[in-house]
Amino acid sequence: MIHDVFATAGILQDAPRGPRDSFAADVLAGLSARHKRLLPKDFYDASGSRLFSEICRTEEYYIARSETRLLRDVAAEVAAGIPKGAALVEFGSGESAKTRLLLDAAPHLSTYVPIDISAAALYEASGRMARDYPKLSIAPVVADFMGHFRLPAAAVTCTRIGFFPGSTIGNLDRQGAVRFLRSVQQILGAHGSLLVGVDLVKDVSTLVAAYDDSRGVTAQFNKNLLLRINRELGGDFNPDTFDHLALWNAMSSRIEMHLVSRKNQIVNAAGDTFVFRSGKHLHTENSHKFTVDMFARLAAEAGWSTTKTWISDAPQVALLRLDRTVGTNTLNETEL
Repeated sequence: MIHDVFATAGILQDAPRGPRDSFAADVLAGLSARHKRLLPKDFYDASGSRLFSEICRTEEYYIARSETRLLRDVAAEVAAGIPKGAALVEFGSGESAKTRLLLDAAPHLSTYVPIDISAAALYEASGRMARDYPKLSIAPVVADFMGHFRLPAAAVTCTRIGFFPGSTIGNLDRQGAVRFLRSVQQILGAHGSLLVGVDLVKDVSTLVAAYDDSRGVTAQFNKNLLLRINRELGGDFNPDTFDHLALWNAMSSRIEMHLVSRKNQIVNAAGDTFVFRSGKHLHTENSHKFTVDMFARLAAEAGWSTTKTWISDAPQVALLRLDRTVGTNTLNETEL
């Protein structure tokens, strides 16, 4: 069943600003910066969410396939560590496709809370989940999971297990990742645990190909940001005057995605004007890659202990269970 908040009032929404206002603020700040940038969370309008689902089906994008195989292999073991009646809280739920492997293995879950920034994708996915899991309370929340939001009442009184697959945490810099992991402690509570997926360091050719597929789907996904600016913020970007670029930054252990201007041009967006010189980079995404030890140290900085690690066959990704380090206090909201 879908929680009453969804059924009667659309979807619980707790963003302090409307999504368009937030997007406009992101665009104005990013395009005005010396090193122009956009935020990866803004990829995910309805078109971007559909394109990302297509990326996950490309031959080169191993992350989704490796993680799905891993979850299929270890779901029963993971589920055995989930208390009866717990709520599964997923950060950046998208289609909730991999979540089904956990739900099937853990019928003792009482509630599923998918959190996603794209209302359209969340509506669609939550409807499917409600049909397929009629005994499970589905309580979706439209929110930027990096911001402040309230959990629905259905999840407040039970043990909460966080789920953050897809190596999405790799989109954050170290400071942002630590801040997010600390905020998750408050959301999940004193007895909560977090299941987090991370992509592991591997050969550069495999990494770059995953973000620059031969069919050009990732390039479309990257350029859709420009089209979204045109649609929602009165922009006049011509995506054909930008090239998609994926590169490996070894010093920072990350893949970077950029859009590179093919000529000198002036672009209008969100009521302002921006100059792009030929060759100017617009930085749209980072995807950090880890070793297990690297990520365990990062988690420890945020007050988590890595209590279990599962690693897939090659191309390798990892799923880690994090539990609160003994003596770590739950943060107050004002500290986040």
